[in-house]
Amino acid sequence: MFKQILRSTTIIGKMTLLSRLLGYIRDMLIARLFGASISTDAFFISFKIPNLFRRFFAEGAFSNAFVPVLTEYKEKHDRKSLSKFLNAQLGALATVLGVVVTIGILISPFVIMIFAPGFERDSDRYFLSVELLKITFPYLIFISLTALLASVLNVFGKFAVAAFTPALLNLSIIAAAIFLSPLISVPIYSLAIGVFIGGGLQLTLQYLSVRKLGFRFNLNLGFKHEGVKKVFKLMVPGIIGGSVAQLNILIDSIIASFLVAGSISWLYYSDRIIELPLGVFGIALATAILPSLSKFAIKSEFKKFNNAIRHSINWALFLGIPSASGIILLAEPIIISLFHYGEMTAYDVQQCTKSLRGYALGLPAYILIKVLVTAYFAKKDMVTPVKIAVCALIINTILNVLLMQYFGHTGLALATSIAAWFNVSMLFICLKISEEKFSREGIFNCLRILIASVIMMIVLSWSIPKTTFNVEIAFWLRFFYLFCLIVIGCISYFFVSFVLGMNKGKIHRLYGI
Repeated sequence: MFKQILRSTTIIGKMTLLSRLLGYIRDMLIARLFGASISTDAFFISFKIPNLFRRFFAEGAFSNAFVPVLTEYKEKHDRKSLSKFLNAQLGALATVLGVVVTIGILISPFVIMIFAPGFERDSDRYFLSVELLKITFPYLIFISLTALLASVLNVFGKFAVAAFTPALLNLSIIAAAIFLSPLISVPIYSLAIGVFIGGGLQLTLQYLSVRKLGFRFNLNLGFKHEGVKKVFKLMVPGIIGGSVAQLNILIDSIIASFLVAGSISWLYYSDRIIELPLGVFGIALATAILPSLSKFAIKSEFKKFNNAIRHSINWALFLGIPSASGIILLAEPIIISLFHYGEMTAYDVQQCTKSLRGYALGLPAYILIKVLVTAYFAKKDMVTPVKIAVCALIINTILNVLLMQYFGHTGLALATSIAAWFNVSMLFICLKISEEKFSREGIFNCLRILIASVIMMIVLSWSIPKTTFNVEIAFWLRFFYLFCLIVIGCISYFFVSFVLGMNKGKIHRLYGI
C-alpha cells in the first residue's frame, strides 16, 4: 500500500524539484537584475498577496475539502454524477474568484496598506506596490482553478502533470525578466506581467490534461449542488484555519515593512530556499497521501490509515532533519551560489544567511505539519487543526514582537520556526495515530537520524572550503563546490545511518517499503 504512495510521492517530488530549480533560476535572475531594493520589496508584496489568498481557494481550505468529497463521488457514484459535480464546483468557484479579484483590484491601495503599512512612509514603494498588485491579483483566478483541476488529476492517479505545472509560472517570469524588462521604462513591471501570463499557461495545461480523462466542462453557478454544498461546508473551518495562517503571515509582513529596506526581500530569498525541501518532501508526500487516506477513511480501513500516517511521519523525519541540518551549516554557501550576483551585495548575503538559518530550524516541523494536517482533512476533521493553528498564531505573534527587538528580520524567522514546532507537537498528540506511535523502534529511529545528522554536519564543516564562495569565483564553480558538499553530506548521512543499524529489515518496517 505505502509502496504506491511512495511511488506517487517520488513522481511529485521529481516534478516539484524541477519546478523549484526553475524557481531558483528565476530568483537568481531577479537578484541579479534588481537586488534587494525598493522595487523588489514592492514586487514581492504584490506577488505574496494573491499567493496568500490562494491558500483559501487553491491548495489550502478548498483543496483539503474538495479532495475527500471528490474521492467519495469517484468511489460511490457513476461517471455522470461525478462530471455534474465537477462542473458545478468549477462554476461556483470561478464565480467566487471573479468577485474576490474584482474587489481586490478596486481596493488595491487599501490592500497594500493592510499587508505592508510601513510602505506608506515610502511613497515610491507604496504606489509601485499598488500598481503591481493590479497586474498580479488576477493570478488568483488562474492558480485556484488550476488547483481544482490538479486535484482531479491527483484523485485519478495522474500526479506528474499537476506537479509539473508550477514550472510554467517560473518559465514565464524568467522569460519576462530577460526579454520584456529591457523594453519598458519600469523594468519591475515585467515580473508582474510574467506572473499573469504564467497563471494563464498553468490553467491551460491543466484543463487540457483533465479533458484527456474524458471530462467536458459546461460552466454553471452550481451552488445548489449537494456536493458543492458539502465542499463549502467543509471549507468553513478550513477558511478559519487558513485565515489564522494568513494572519500569521500578515503579521510577519506588517512587522517586516517597518524594518530596514530589504528586509522583506531577505526573508523572501531565505524562504525560497526552504521551499525546495518542503516542496519535494513535505508537499509531495502530503499531496500523494491525501487521496489514499480519504479512501481509507471512507471505507473505514483504519489500520491502513494509521500505517500510512506512521510511515509518512518516518519518511518526513528521515529526510527533514538532515535537510535542516545541512541548510543550517551550508546557509552562506547556498545564498552566495544562488543569489550573490549583480545588485545583490555582501551585506544582503549576510542578512539572508541569518534568516535562512532561522527558517531552517523549523523545516522538519513544516514538513510534518503538511503530513499531519492531511490526516485530519482526510477524516473530515477541520476543527482540530484550526484550534491548534490559533494557539500557534498567538505564540508566533508574541515571539515576533519579542525577537525582532534583538534579531530584526531574523527574529521573525525564528518565531515562525518555534511556532511551527508547537503546531506539529499538538497535531501529533491530538491525532492519536495508534498504540504503535511511541514504539521503541520508532524512538531509536529518531535517535539514529539525529546522530547521523550531527555526524554529517561535522563532516561538512571539515569539507567546506574557506575561500571558495565569494563573488570573484565564477558561478559554475560555486555550484560545483556546493554540489560536491551536498553529495558529501548525503553520503555521510546514509553511511552513518547504515552503520547505526538502518538495515534493509528496519527500512521495510519503519518506512513501509
